[in-house]
Amino acid sequence: MTIEQSEVEKIAELARIRISDNQVGEVTARITEILAMVDQLQEADTTSIEPMANPLGATQRLRADEVTEVNHREAFQSIAPAVENGLYLVPKVIE
Repeated sequence: MTIEQSEVEKIAELARIRISDNQVGEVTARITEILAMVDQLQEADTTSIEPMANPLGATQRLRADEVTEVNHREAFQSIAPAVENGLYLVPKVIE
């Protein structure tokens, strides 16, 4: 796929990108090269390839779900300004 200089100028205007007149040719050539690489990738046969969520096929190691600390709930609630039935009481912020 090729792109014309007028198309590059129009895209630059729409994107609010300033490209000087002497750089339009270079930008057009670069975009044409990129589009050629995309076309080359599109030609690759991927019908027998299964999509991957992770290219490494790795799984995350998980730790055992077990309690490792002492329960300090009573100590924390003893210094709280207001507690009722094991819950912290806070001022109402939504009416």
